Amino acid sequence: MTLALKKLGLYCFLIFLFVTNLFANENENKKNIDVANTIIEHVSDSHEWHIIGNHERGIIFSLPVFLWNHGNGWEFFLSSQFSHGKVVKGKYGNYKMFQEKIYKTNSVGNLYIDARGNPTNDRPWDFSITKNVVSIGISFLILCYIFRRMRYSYKNHQTKWNFGIFLEFLILFIRNEIVIPNIGKEKYKTYFPFLLTVFFFILVNNLIGLLPGFPNVTGNISVTLVLAVITFIIINIKANKNYWKHIFWMPNVPIGIKFLLAPIEFIGIFIRPLTLCIRLFANITAGHIIILSFICLIFIFKNFFIASFSIIFGFFILLLEIMVAFLQAFIFTNLSALLIGMSVKDYEHKTY
Repeated sequence: MTLALKKLGLYCFLIFLFVTNLFANENENKKNIDVANTIIEHVSDSHEWHIIGNHERGIIFSLPVFLWNHGNGWEFFLSSQFSHGKVVKGKYGNYKMFQEKIYKTNSVGNLYIDARGNPTNDRPWDFSITKNVVSIGISFLILCYIFRRMRYSYKNHQTKWNFGIFLEFLILFIRNEIVIPNIGKEKYKTYFPFLLTVFFFILVNNLIGLLPGFPNVTGNISVTLVLAVITFIIINIKANKNYWKHIFWMPNVPIGIKFLLAPIEFIGIFIRPLTLCIRLFANITAGHIIILSFICLIFIFKNFFIASFSIIFGFFILLLEIMVAFLQAFIFTNLSALLIGMSVKDYEHKTY
Protein backbone atom coordinates (compact mmCIF):
# COMPACT_ATOMS: atom_id res chain seq x y z
CA MET A 1 0.00 0.00 0.00
CA THR A 2 2.83 2.38 0.90
CA LEU A 3 4.60 1.62 -2.38
CA ALA A 4 1.39 2.28 -4.33
CA LEU A 5 0.95 5.65 -2.59
CA LYS A 6 4.55 6.58 -3.38
CA LYS A 7 4.00 5.74 -7.05
CA LEU A 8 0.79 7.75 -7.12
CA GLY A 9 2.53 10.70 -5.44
CA LEU A 10 5.37 10.52 -7.97
CA TYR A 11 2.90 10.45 -10.83
CA CYS A 12 1.02 13.49 -9.48
CA PHE A 13 4.33 15.34 -9.08
CA LEU A 14 5.30 14.55 -12.67
CA ILE A 15 1.89 15.67 -13.89
CA PHE A 16 2.31 18.91 -11.95
CA LEU A 17 5.67 19.60 -13.58
CA PHE A 18 4.30 18.68 -16.98
CA VAL A 19 1.24 20.88 -16.66
CA THR A 20 3.30 23.78 -15.34
CA ASN A 21 5.66 23.51 -18.27
CA LEU A 22 2.95 22.93 -20.84
CA PHE A 23 0.73 25.87 -20.01
CA ALA A 24 2.95 28.39 -18.25
CA ASN A 25 2.49 31.01 -20.92
CA GLU A 26 -1.27 30.54 -21.16
CA ASN A 27 -1.79 30.87 -17.41
CA GLU A 28 0.29 34.02 -17.20
CA ASN A 29 -1.57 35.69 -20.07
CA LYS A 30 -5.04 34.58 -18.83
CA LYS A 31 -6.05 33.50 -22.31
CA ASN A 32 -7.77 30.44 -23.72
CA ILE A 33 -5.32 27.87 -24.94
CA ASP A 34 -5.05 26.63 -28.50
CA VAL A 35 -5.28 22.91 -27.86
CA ALA A 36 -4.29 21.77 -31.36
CA ASN A 37 -1.17 23.96 -31.57
CA THR A 38 -0.18 23.14 -27.98
CA ILE A 39 -0.32 19.39 -28.63
CA ILE A 40 1.49 19.64 -31.98
CA GLU A 41 4.26 21.73 -30.43
CA HIS A 42 4.87 19.16 -27.72
CA VAL A 43 4.99 16.11 -30.01
CA SER A 44 7.19 17.86 -32.59
CA ASP A 45 10.92 18.45 -32.64
CA SER A 46 12.32 21.82 -31.57
CA HIS A 47 15.53 23.87 -31.65
CA GLU A 48 15.04 24.63 -27.93
CA TRP A 49 14.39 22.37 -24.97
CA HIS A 50 11.71 23.83 -22.68
CA ILE A 51 11.89 22.43 -19.17
CA ILE A 52 9.56 24.90 -17.41
CA GLY A 53 8.31 28.48 -17.85
CA ASN A 54 8.96 30.82 -20.76
CA HIS A 55 11.87 32.84 -22.16
CA GLU A 56 11.53 35.57 -19.52
CA ARG A 57 11.10 33.30 -16.49
CA GLY A 58 11.87 29.66 -16.89
CA ILE A 59 14.40 26.95 -17.64
CA ILE A 60 15.02 26.66 -21.35
CA PHE A 61 18.09 25.15 -22.99
CA SER A 62 19.13 26.90 -26.19
CA LEU A 63 20.58 24.37 -28.61
CA PRO A 64 23.24 25.09 -31.26
CA VAL A 65 22.13 25.85 -34.81
CA PHE A 66 24.33 24.73 -37.72
CA LEU A 67 23.37 25.98 -41.17
CA TRP A 68 25.02 25.35 -44.52
CA ASN A 69 24.50 28.35 -46.77
CA HIS A 70 24.67 27.09 -50.34
CA GLY A 71 27.80 28.26 -52.10
CA ASN A 72 29.11 30.24 -49.12
CA GLY A 73 29.79 28.29 -45.95
CA TRP A 74 28.71 27.35 -42.44
CA GLU A 75 26.70 29.53 -40.08
CA PHE A 76 26.65 28.90 -36.34
CA PHE A 77 24.62 30.48 -33.51
CA LEU A 78 22.35 29.54 -30.61
CA SER A 79 18.62 29.01 -31.10
CA SER A 80 17.84 31.64 -28.43
CA GLN A 81 18.75 34.33 -30.98
CA PHE A 82 15.55 33.46 -32.88
CA SER A 83 13.28 34.09 -29.85
CA HIS A 84 10.27 36.42 -30.30
CA GLY A 85 10.61 36.26 -34.11
CA LYS A 86 13.98 38.02 -34.20
CA VAL A 87 16.07 38.13 -37.36
CA VAL A 88 19.55 36.64 -36.96
CA LYS A 89 22.35 38.21 -38.94
CA GLY A 90 24.95 35.70 -40.05
CA LYS A 91 28.15 35.96 -42.03
CA TYR A 92 26.44 35.15 -45.32
CA GLY A 93 22.92 36.47 -44.85
CA ASN A 94 19.93 36.98 -42.56
CA TYR A 95 17.79 34.19 -41.15
CA LYS A 96 14.43 33.86 -39.47
CA MET A 97 12.69 30.89 -37.83
CA PHE A 98 9.08 30.10 -38.68
CA GLN A 99 7.36 27.00 -37.27
CA GLU A 100 10.74 25.49 -36.33
CA LYS A 101 12.08 25.92 -39.88
CA ILE A 102 14.81 28.43 -40.72
CA TYR A 103 14.51 30.60 -43.82
CA LYS A 104 16.73 33.14 -45.54
CA THR A 105 15.32 36.64 -45.36
CA ASN A 106 16.25 40.30 -45.56
CA SER A 107 17.37 42.52 -42.70
CA VAL A 108 13.73 43.28 -41.81
CA GLY A 109 12.75 39.61 -41.67
CA ASN A 110 10.12 39.52 -44.42
CA LEU A 111 8.71 36.09 -45.25
CA TYR A 112 6.78 35.61 -48.49
CA ILE A 113 3.79 33.33 -47.79
CA ASP A 114 2.05 31.29 -50.49
CA ALA A 115 -1.64 30.39 -50.66
CA ARG A 116 -1.12 27.40 -48.35
CA GLY A 117 0.51 29.51 -45.66
CA ASN A 118 4.06 28.26 -46.29
CA PRO A 119 7.01 30.65 -46.78
CA THR A 120 8.56 30.62 -50.25
CA ASN A 121 11.92 31.99 -49.06
CA ASP A 122 15.02 29.92 -49.69
CA ARG A 123 16.13 27.63 -46.89
CA PRO A 124 19.69 26.76 -45.92
CA TRP A 125 20.52 23.16 -45.06
CA ASP A 126 19.78 22.74 -41.38
CA PHE A 127 22.16 20.45 -39.44
CA SER A 128 21.14 21.80 -36.04
CA ILE A 129 21.25 19.82 -32.81
CA THR A 130 17.57 19.67 -31.87
CA LYS A 131 16.05 18.28 -28.68
CA ASN A 132 15.42 14.95 -30.43
CA VAL A 133 19.13 14.69 -31.20
CA VAL A 134 20.00 15.49 -27.57
CA SER A 135 17.50 12.88 -26.36
CA ILE A 136 19.02 10.25 -28.66
CA GLY A 137 22.41 11.13 -27.19
CA ILE A 138 21.00 10.70 -23.68
CA SER A 139 19.51 7.31 -24.58
CA PHE A 140 22.89 6.29 -26.05
CA LEU A 141 24.65 7.16 -22.79
CA ILE A 142 21.99 5.34 -20.76
CA LEU A 143 22.39 2.18 -22.84
CA CYS A 144 26.19 2.37 -22.64
CA TYR A 145 26.05 2.74 -18.85
CA ILE A 146 23.50 -0.04 -18.35
CA PHE A 147 25.25 -2.65 -20.47
CA ARG A 148 28.71 -1.73 -19.27
CA ARG A 149 27.55 -2.17 -15.70
CA MET A 150 25.84 -5.41 -16.66
CA ARG A 151 29.06 -6.68 -18.21
CA TYR A 152 31.10 -6.11 -15.04
CA SER A 153 28.36 -7.46 -12.77
CA TYR A 154 28.96 -11.06 -13.87
CA LYS A 155 30.74 -13.39 -11.47
CA ASN A 156 31.06 -17.09 -12.27
CA HIS A 157 28.92 -16.54 -15.38
CA GLN A 158 26.05 -15.10 -13.32
CA THR A 159 25.06 -11.49 -12.79
CA LYS A 160 24.49 -10.27 -9.24
CA TRP A 161 22.69 -7.12 -10.40
CA ASN A 162 18.89 -7.41 -10.12
CA PHE A 163 18.23 -5.16 -13.10
CA GLY A 164 20.88 -7.10 -15.02
CA ILE A 165 18.88 -10.28 -14.45
CA PHE A 166 15.86 -8.60 -16.07
CA LEU A 167 18.02 -7.46 -19.01
CA GLU A 168 19.44 -10.95 -19.41
CA PHE A 169 15.90 -12.32 -19.56
CA LEU A 170 15.01 -9.81 -22.30
CA ILE A 171 18.15 -10.63 -24.30
CA LEU A 172 17.52 -14.38 -24.11
CA PHE A 173 13.86 -13.85 -24.98
CA ILE A 174 14.79 -11.85 -28.09
CA ARG A 175 17.34 -14.49 -29.12
CA ASN A 176 15.24 -17.59 -28.47
CA GLU A 177 11.74 -16.35 -29.31
CA ILE A 178 12.35 -13.77 -32.05
CA VAL A 179 15.71 -14.06 -33.81
CA ILE A 180 16.35 -17.83 -33.97
CA PRO A 181 12.78 -18.82 -35.02
CA ASN A 182 12.77 -16.21 -37.81
CA ILE A 183 16.35 -16.40 -39.08
CA GLY A 184 17.59 -19.84 -38.05
CA LYS A 185 20.30 -21.17 -35.77
CA GLU A 186 23.02 -21.14 -38.43
CA LYS A 187 22.68 -17.50 -39.48
CA TYR A 188 21.14 -15.65 -36.54
CA LYS A 189 24.47 -14.57 -34.97
CA THR A 190 25.18 -12.21 -37.87
CA TYR A 191 21.98 -10.21 -37.32
CA PHE A 192 21.44 -10.64 -33.58
CA PRO A 193 23.54 -7.57 -32.54
CA PHE A 194 21.58 -5.32 -34.91
CA LEU A 195 18.19 -6.60 -33.76
CA LEU A 196 19.20 -6.35 -30.12
CA THR A 197 20.35 -2.75 -30.66
CA VAL A 198 17.10 -1.84 -32.43
CA PHE A 199 15.00 -3.34 -29.63
CA PHE A 200 16.73 -1.51 -26.78
CA PHE A 201 17.08 1.75 -28.73
CA ILE A 202 13.34 1.86 -29.41
CA LEU A 203 12.43 0.71 -25.90
CA VAL A 204 14.60 3.27 -24.08
CA ASN A 205 13.44 6.15 -26.28
CA ASN A 206 9.81 5.06 -25.90
CA LEU A 207 10.16 5.16 -22.11
CA ILE A 208 12.13 8.43 -22.06
CA GLY A 209 9.43 10.03 -24.19
CA LEU A 210 6.88 9.37 -21.42
CA LEU A 211 8.76 11.59 -18.96
CA PRO A 212 7.39 15.16 -18.69
CA GLY A 213 9.51 17.59 -20.65
CA PHE A 214 11.32 14.95 -22.70
CA PRO A 215 10.87 14.80 -26.49
CA ASN A 216 8.92 12.20 -28.39
CA VAL A 217 11.83 10.67 -30.36
CA THR A 218 10.15 7.51 -31.65
CA GLY A 219 7.09 9.61 -32.49
CA ASN A 220 9.23 11.42 -35.07
CA ILE A 221 8.78 9.81 -38.47
CA SER A 222 12.33 10.75 -39.52
CA VAL A 223 13.76 8.56 -36.75
CA THR A 224 11.50 5.59 -37.48
CA LEU A 225 12.19 6.00 -41.21
CA VAL A 226 15.95 5.73 -40.63
CA LEU A 227 15.45 2.53 -38.62
CA ALA A 228 13.27 1.12 -41.40
CA VAL A 229 15.80 2.11 -44.09
CA ILE A 230 18.61 0.32 -42.22
CA THR A 231 16.45 -2.81 -42.08
CA PHE A 232 15.64 -2.39 -45.79
CA ILE A 233 19.36 -2.17 -46.69
CA ILE A 234 20.24 -5.27 -44.66
CA ILE A 235 17.38 -7.25 -46.23
CA ASN A 236 18.36 -6.45 -49.81
CA ILE A 237 22.14 -6.62 -49.44
CA LYS A 238 22.09 -9.98 -47.65
CA ALA A 239 19.26 -11.51 -49.67
CA ASN A 240 20.13 -14.78 -51.44
CA LYS A 241 19.14 -15.87 -54.92
CA ASN A 242 16.31 -17.97 -53.52
CA TYR A 243 14.70 -14.80 -52.15
CA TRP A 244 14.95 -12.93 -55.45
CA LYS A 245 13.66 -15.99 -57.29
CA HIS A 246 10.50 -15.94 -55.17
CA ILE A 247 10.13 -12.22 -55.85
CA PHE A 248 10.46 -12.17 -59.65
CA TRP A 249 9.87 -15.76 -60.83
CA MET A 250 7.90 -17.73 -58.27
CA PRO A 251 8.35 -21.52 -58.55
CA ASN A 252 5.38 -23.81 -59.20
CA VAL A 253 3.22 -20.88 -60.36
CA PRO A 254 1.68 -20.58 -63.89
CA ILE A 255 3.59 -18.17 -66.15
CA GLY A 256 0.63 -15.81 -66.53
CA ILE A 257 0.27 -15.52 -62.77
CA LYS A 258 4.02 -14.91 -62.44
CA PHE A 259 3.80 -11.81 -64.64
CA LEU A 260 0.88 -10.62 -62.54
CA LEU A 261 2.50 -11.23 -59.14
CA ALA A 262 6.05 -10.06 -59.93
CA PRO A 263 5.22 -6.30 -59.92
CA ILE A 264 3.21 -6.71 -56.70
CA GLU A 265 6.09 -8.55 -55.00
CA PHE A 266 8.55 -5.92 -56.21
CA ILE A 267 6.44 -3.12 -54.72
CA GLY A 268 6.22 -5.18 -51.52
CA ILE A 269 10.01 -4.92 -51.14
CA PHE A 270 9.54 -1.22 -50.35
CA ILE A 271 6.16 -1.39 -48.62
CA ARG A 272 7.17 -3.90 -45.93
CA PRO A 273 9.92 -1.74 -44.35
CA LEU A 274 7.70 1.33 -44.77
CA THR A 275 5.01 -0.30 -42.64
CA LEU A 276 7.62 -0.72 -39.87
CA CYS A 277 8.24 3.03 -39.96
CA ILE A 278 4.59 4.07 -39.98
CA ARG A 279 3.44 1.56 -37.35
CA LEU A 280 5.98 2.67 -34.74
CA PHE A 281 5.49 6.38 -35.49
CA ALA A 282 1.68 6.23 -35.42
CA ASN A 283 1.32 4.18 -32.23
CA ILE A 284 3.77 6.23 -30.16
CA THR A 285 2.45 9.59 -31.40
CA ALA A 286 -1.17 8.56 -30.79
CA GLY A 287 -0.44 7.70 -27.16
CA HIS A 288 1.22 11.06 -26.51
CA ILE A 289 -1.65 12.94 -28.14
CA ILE A 290 -4.22 11.12 -25.98
CA ILE A 291 -2.35 11.94 -22.75
CA LEU A 292 -1.95 15.58 -23.79
CA SER A 293 -5.64 15.76 -24.69
CA PHE A 294 -6.66 14.62 -21.19
CA ILE A 295 -4.37 17.24 -19.64
CA CYS A 296 -5.82 19.93 -21.91
CA LEU A 297 -9.32 19.18 -20.59
CA ILE A 298 -8.26 20.60 -17.21
CA PHE A 299 -7.59 24.03 -18.74
CA ILE A 300 -10.54 23.98 -21.11
CA PHE A 301 -13.24 23.27 -18.50
CA LYS A 302 -11.41 24.55 -15.36
CA ASN A 303 -13.49 22.22 -13.22
CA PHE A 304 -12.43 20.05 -10.26
CA PHE A 305 -14.35 17.00 -11.47
CA ILE A 306 -12.94 17.28 -14.98
CA ALA A 307 -9.46 17.66 -13.48
CA SER A 308 -9.95 14.48 -11.43
CA PHE A 309 -11.26 12.65 -14.49
CA SER A 310 -8.30 13.84 -16.59
CA ILE A 311 -5.69 12.84 -14.02
CA ILE A 312 -7.19 9.39 -13.42
CA PHE A 313 -7.61 8.54 -17.09
CA GLY A 314 -4.29 10.19 -17.93
CA PHE A 315 -2.64 7.88 -15.39
CA PHE A 316 -4.40 4.88 -16.96
CA ILE A 317 -3.22 5.89 -20.45
CA LEU A 318 0.31 6.39 -19.10
CA LEU A 319 0.33 2.82 -17.76
CA LEU A 320 -0.98 1.66 -21.12
CA GLU A 321 1.78 3.60 -22.88
CA ILE A 322 4.43 1.83 -20.79
CA MET A 323 3.06 -1.45 -22.08
CA VAL A 324 2.95 -0.04 -25.62
CA ALA A 325 6.60 1.04 -25.28
CA PHE A 326 7.62 -2.61 -24.78
CA LEU A 327 5.10 -3.90 -27.31
CA GLN A 328 6.20 -1.61 -30.16
CA ALA A 329 9.88 -2.39 -29.55
CA PHE A 330 8.97 -6.10 -29.69
CA ILE A 331 6.86 -5.72 -32.86
CA PHE A 332 9.51 -3.72 -34.75
CA THR A 333 12.24 -6.21 -33.80
CA ASN A 334 10.06 -9.23 -34.56
CA LEU A 335 9.00 -7.99 -37.99
CA SER A 336 12.57 -6.93 -38.83
CA ALA A 337 13.79 -10.42 -37.92
CA LEU A 338 10.98 -11.93 -40.01
CA LEU A 339 11.88 -9.85 -43.08
CA ILE A 340 15.59 -10.59 -42.71
CA GLY A 341 14.83 -14.28 -42.26
CA MET A 342 12.74 -14.31 -45.44
CA SER A 343 15.70 -12.93 -47.39
CA VAL A 344 18.52 -15.12 -46.02
CA LYS A 345 16.91 -18.53 -45.43
CA ASP A 346 17.49 -21.27 -47.98
CA TYR A 347 14.16 -23.02 -47.96
CA GLU A 348 15.09 -25.49 -50.69
CA HIS A 349 18.05 -26.99 -48.81
CA LYS A 350 16.64 -26.45 -45.28
CA THR A 351 19.79 -24.80 -43.88
CA TYR A 352 17.97 -23.25 -40.93
